[in-house]
Amino acid sequence: MQHHTPRMMSLRLALPMAASIALAASLPAAADDWPAPIQALEQQGLTIHGEFDAPGGLKGYGASIRGQSVAAYLTPDGEHAVVGTLIDARGRDVSAEPLEKLVDGPRNAELWKTMADHHWVREGDADASRVVYTFSDPNCPYCRKFWQDAQPWIESGEVQIRHLMVGILKADSPEKAAAILAADDPSAAIAEHYRTGAMPDSEGTDQSEQWVSDNTQLMHDGQLYATPVTFYQDDDGTVYKVRGAPSPDKLRTIMGSDSP
Repeated sequence: MQHHTPRMMSLRLALPMAASIALAASLPAAADDWPAPIQALEQQGLTIHGEFDAPGGLKGYGASIRGQSVAAYLTPDGEHAVVGTLIDARGRDVSAEPLEKLVDGPRNAELWKTMADHHWVREGDADASRVVYTFSDPNCPYCRKFWQDAQPWIESGEVQIRHLMVGILKADSPEKAAAILAADDPSAAIAEHYRTGAMPDSEGTDQSEQWVSDNTQLMHDGQLYATPVTFYQDDDGTVYKVRGAPSPDKLRTIMGSDSP
């Protein structure tokens, strides 16, 4: 609804791709069914989401820790595991697609539904078909950069950005976020703040402070620890997450077009 480490070892092997990466058809019934090295990684803090086929006789496992998706690989003898990046002869990360399906995809899709029910402020045309959610802190320079870079698409009417204001970077971030949400026109207040640094004359209310608290808690629950974090859907409805100010290429992907 709309409202105004454990220790990780890097693995880089040049292995030819004998076959495309495929997700395992089924997951183990319980963590106890996983090989001992994978269970040991769980005990060290990794969450194991599922397994996938990997080249070179390895078995891959999609995992996450502190909100970051990682891949673990079990050696053919079943006695050892390594955590890190496995590349093929062309330099491609063979875990990218499996991690997206096993770890990031389901988590992002659930967050997308939850964000829609939180307090967000729309910037852009309400009829714009392209919807983008972003967690934004008033003191975040990268949030300001993303706002600036996104303006051509917003002004064209092609994209609407839904800001979930949070307060995580500085002591006065919650106060500033609450004041923006309490403004007569929160969307204009966000724009003015990111354009000039100005804050609205109004102060936060109990309600706007609660909205900021709820949004911040949602970030923490999603294991998101820095701003901006931006979510978008591709044409197939798959939800993707981008941390920080996106590169020009990634910005165009988020916005769904090369130019407005």
